[in-house]
Amino acid sequence: MREKILAVIEKNSRIDLKDLAILLGESEAAVANEIADMEKEHIICGYHTLINWDNTSEEKVQALIEVKVTPQRGMGFDKIAERIYQYSEVDSVFLMSGGYDFTVIIEGKTMRQVALFVSEKLSTLDSVLSTATHFVLKKYKDHGTIIAEPAQDERMPISL
Repeated sequence: MREKILAVIEKNSRIDLKDLAILLGESEAAVANEIADMEKEHIICGYHTLINWDNTSEEKVQALIEVKVTPQRGMGFDKIAERIYQYSEVDSVFLMSGGYDFTVIIEGKTMRQVALFVSEKLSTLDSVLSTATHFVLKKYKDHGTIIAEPAQDERMPISL
């Protein structure tokens, strides 16, 4: 039942408990208890709303930062990740395979604000060797949801 609950609420966390129970063929109480248990076990870590900020008057800049680090003896990557994710600007931190160690996703009001975060906070950490910042210019799909409007064919139809 857990996997079924998670699959549904991952796509629609606002689904009514009654509707979820009917969909799964379970009682409301059983589903509610299972969700509460998963929250306690930190399987369900939060509930979020996906917002297309481009359709609002709010200015936001999102950046993906590749970070190379030197893990400290006895602390490994976890301690460095903890230092990074404590910053309020940081939305996500991922340990990566490949050419760099972490992907850090941050949000700011301007590109300058993001640049200042990287130069004054992130790059100054003892373990950080280098960073590469990539700014998000446009979102097409996020968390499985299409954000961008479908392209319109603006050619004029011609008939002979």
